[in-house]
Amino acid sequence: MTSLGAIEQFEVYLATEKRYSEHTLIAYKNDLQQFVSYAEITEDRQLTEVNHQLVRGWMVELLEQSIVPRSVSRKLSCLRSFFNWLKKEGRVTENPMLKIRGPKVEKRLPLFVKQSEFAKERIDPIFANNFDGIRDRLIVELFYQTGVRLSELINLKEQDVVSTHIKVLGKRNKERIIPIGKELFDCILAYRLIKPEGRDSQNLLFVKRDGVKLSSKFVYRKINTYLGMVTNTQKKSPHILRHTFATHMLNNGAGLETLKELLGHANLSATQVYTHNSFTQINNIYSQAHPRGRKN
Repeated sequence: MTSLGAIEQFEVYLATEKRYSEHTLIAYKNDLQQFVSYAEITEDRQLTEVNHQLVRGWMVELLEQSIVPRSVSRKLSCLRSFFNWLKKEGRVTENPMLKIRGPKVEKRLPLFVKQSEFAKERIDPIFANNFDGIRDRLIVELFYQTGVRLSELINLKEQDVVSTHIKVLGKRNKERIIPIGKELFDCILAYRLIKPEGRDSQNLLFVKRDGVKLSSKFVYRKINTYLGMVTNTQKKSPHILRHTFATHMLNNGAGLETLKELLGHANLSATQVYTHNSFTQINNIYSQAHPRGRKN
């Protein structure tokens, strides 16, 4: 059996048990294939010969190729998950990743769209008054008003969307309820009235004109196009709208614990990154409002 046998079985595990998104599965597959190529592994049994020196050598080579530390850390995380699985399955006796520390990664503040750029009077006119326009406007609003991930949106089931909330299945099969307002639900009702019949229409909320499920690339391109019409933010992706949701919520009084639940974060530390953006807003308000804090 070639090394791909173990990798393919690991991918099945990630897809069925961990329920990772298509995007994550592709990234894991590419990262593992890169390591297998570097280590010149051709058979599953050779995985038992991988040691921490070999992994460190790969890490050094990646950095010498000017791969940024954040990307190197992601590749090491993939390899760590793979060897954890191999150990759990009894395919290796030692886990070489236990002695590996990744490169220091500089923390990046999440990018987001300014509240003024996302005002209704700027957003509404960019959508056509047809099926594509009504569906795409709903997609943008759902991202912005709920903070869902791309994979969660395209897999959103009809039965999980009601007048007061949506139910999404997040990472590691974690289910969460996100409230929605009347205005957003009215958009959902308007879309449902013109939603076409097709293979996936009965089950999924969002479909293409032929009633088939949306792909990640399809939604990404749509969001990139629409955000390009209203903002100069460097990145224009569905995840930027998730960051925008979180930042605007905090700027308008939401608590970290509440935001953590809405975003589906496992740890509060993942949510706390947004406080840096919120502090800028708080600082501006302080500078304008406090007599001795006002700027000349």
